[in-house]
Order: sequence, then structure tokens, then C-alpha cells
Amino acid sequence: MKPAGLFAAALVAAALSAQPGNAADMSKGEYLARAGNCVACHTMSEGVPYAGGLRMQTPVGVIYSTNITPDPETGIGRYTLQDFDNAVRKGVAKDGHQLYPAMPYPSYAKISDDDLRAMYDFFIKEVKPVRQKNSAAEMAWPMNMRWPLAAWNYLMTNPGAYAPAKDYDSEWNRGAYLVQGLGHCGACHTPRGWAQQEQGLDERDATFLTGSVLDNWAAPNLRGDMTAGLGRWTEQDIASYLKTGHSRWGGAYGTMREVVAYSTSQMTDGDVKAIAKYLKSLPHTGDHNQLNWVYNSAVADDLKAGRLTKAGSATYLRQCASCHGADGKGVGSMPPLAGNSSVLAPDPVSLIRVVLNGTPTNDLDGAPEGPGMPQFRSFLKDQDIADVVSFIRTSWGNRASTTTTQRVGELRKATDVADDRTVILRMK
Repeated sequence: MKPAGLFAAALVAAALSAQPGNAADMSKGEYLARAGNCVACHTMSEGVPYAGGLRMQTPVGVIYSTNITPDPETGIGRYTLQDFDNAVRKGVAKDGHQLYPAMPYPSYAKISDDDLRAMYDFFIKEVKPVRQKNSAAEMAWPMNMRWPLAAWNYLMTNPGAYAPAKDYDSEWNRGAYLVQGLGHCGACHTPRGWAQQEQGLDERDATFLTGSVLDNWAAPNLRGDMTAGLGRWTEQDIASYLKTGHSRWGGAYGTMREVVAYSTSQMTDGDVKAIAKYLKSLPHTGDHNQLNWVYNSAVADDLKAGRLTKAGSATYLRQCASCHGADGKGVGSMPPLAGNSSVLAPDPVSLIRVVLNGTPTNDLDGAPEGPGMPQFRSFLKDQDIADVVSFIRTSWGNRASTTTTQRVGELRKATDVADDRTVILRMK
């Protein structure tokens, strides 16, 4: 992926600068910071917003997010606008050292000049300064060397602000700008290459947003695939999911709960609609993914009649049906499992992890409170979890691969309930 030519930010600054709209209590810069979900990474559990310290496991070691409050000693209080630009859009700190691309600067490179300036004003003038020292990365040599990242940046990123596509309207371009840039959706939902680079940074690459597995979570396919993608989702389904964490095809889990709570639920209806429009324009990635899901009531009939002959059916009826229904369609606000795009993902890692560790309710002023789920690791054996996960992935018309006790055991060791607690914080 060779660097593309530099785009002229002046061409798009006026059209793409975020307008707070219904978020009347936010400055433009705060709105943009929420759209970029800066708080999720730069806040540790029960910590002060933007003060950093969140521990993040990467393929090359452990890093800690930095303090981005305007404290002059431990934060960015001495950053000029150019220093801020270098860090956010180029991945270079004020002292010149390269940032690890866990900071999604390959995506943030597309932020317009005007939006970047507004974000700088927010962090310097509106965020409360907090004196909290940054923690050093925990990496063995040679992964702890930062200078090779300069070469990585040259080869693996495309510098330059977003340039609008002439063949699409302003709403589509707004959605593309948010998805590719501030939203940095590709950082999780695009597969990584041999050098841990995103294989595609926009819709011109067929791998862009086709799904990926990171830190023992499967980020789903966001293209038009009919089973594990958004092919069956309408624009309204996508908008509802981004605003509330729920849709008729699934619910938010894992780190996506934080994205909804801290970012997309705070965005204007217009921006969420633009994102949905852009995502629905992305074509599917292959005919083999176009076998549409069709509901099958046979398993529901068996469960209701007490015919529990299928492995995992007894565990499902006893532990899961009260919330997700014998029909797999979900009870009340509980997410459906029948036809759920994440349940049908090629890799069952997320479903296994949710069963093992549960999911918390959101705890954020003004955000939708999503239903939580208890953890089952303390009273279900690996075989039970493997059976019930396989049952869910092969019932009600679902046609996905089964899993094994070995895979469950590996995730039991690699994850913990504490890892999957949503960061608790108050934005104000």
C-alpha cells in the first residue's frame, strides 16, 4: 500500500466540518472528540476522562494510553497546534518519537484542517488538566524500538485529508469521512497484513471493513455480505444500532459497547444516517458469502416440546432461553441469536468470550443502557460452553462452524471477566 498523493484539505473543510446540531451543549471540538471516541482509549477504568493509563495488549507487547489533558507536565498542555497535528494525523509526539499505531493515526490522517483545529481548542481550552504520569510500554527488544515506525508509516499509510468522491452526494461523503477518518472503523473491522497494517483504508480496497480478529474479539464484517455482514440490515437498522446498541439483527458487545456509549449514541441523527448510508453502499466480498439466512423453526419447536437431543440444547434452554427465547429471537431488548450477524461470523471467538465473561450494562450519563449478560465461566465447563456455542451457531437457520473445548479452554485462560467490564466514567 504505497502512499497516495496528498489531498487538498481546503476542498472539503467547509463541507465536512462537524456541526453539533442537536448536541447543543457541546462545542464543535467536543463533538468531534466524541465522534473520534478519544475518551475510550485515553481513560483507564474508573479514571479521569482523557488522563490516559489504559492498558492495551497489542501483537508486539503492552502499551498504555497517554494523558491528553492540557496538563503542561504530564499531558499535552505545551503542545502547539502543529504538535497536535503531528501526533493526531502523523503519529509523531512533540518530542519527536513515533507513536505506535494503536493510536489510529492512519485513519485520523483524513481529518480536515478545520476539524483538527477545533479538536485542539477543545483539548487545550475545555478539558480539565490532570497531572498523571504516563506509563512506559512493556515490550522486549527489538519491538520496543520506535524508529522503524517511520518506515512503517511511509509504506503502510496514506497521508492527506479526506477528499470527497465526485460520484456521490454530500451525505455519502460525510459518512465516508466519519467511517474512514474520525470513526476509524477500519482499525478494528479491517484485516491486518504481515506488518500489522490495515489491508485497506477505504472502499477502493475489497478488504476494507471485511472483519478482523483483534485481542480475542471478532470485529464483524461491515460490508454487504448476507450472512456475517450488513447485507440484511437496512440503513435504519444500522442507525438504530449506532444510537442504541440494538437492532433486529444483533446487539453491541465487547469494546463496541464503549463505541456506542461514548461515541455514536452522542452523534447527531444526521451523522449517524450518513454513516449508515455509506456502509450500505459497500458491496459484498464474494459470492460464497451471499447465501441468505432464512429462519427455521425446527429447533424452537424441539425446545418448546422438551426434545433436547441436540448437543447444547439442554444448556441453552436452562441458561439462555429466558433472555434470548426458545425461538432465538430475543426477549424484549435482549439481542436475537437467530440470524445475528456476529453469531454467524466466521470465527466464533466473540460468542465464546461473551458466554465466558458476560457483558456489562453501560454506565454513562445520557447513553442508552444496554442489557447486561452474566458470566458463565464459573459454573459451566468448557464442554458445556463449546456445546451451547455450537448449538447457537447451528440453530434457527444459522449455518456457521461449530467450536471445540480446546478453543474455549484457550479463551478461558487468555481472558477474564475483569477484562470485559466497560470503563465507568462521567463525561462531565
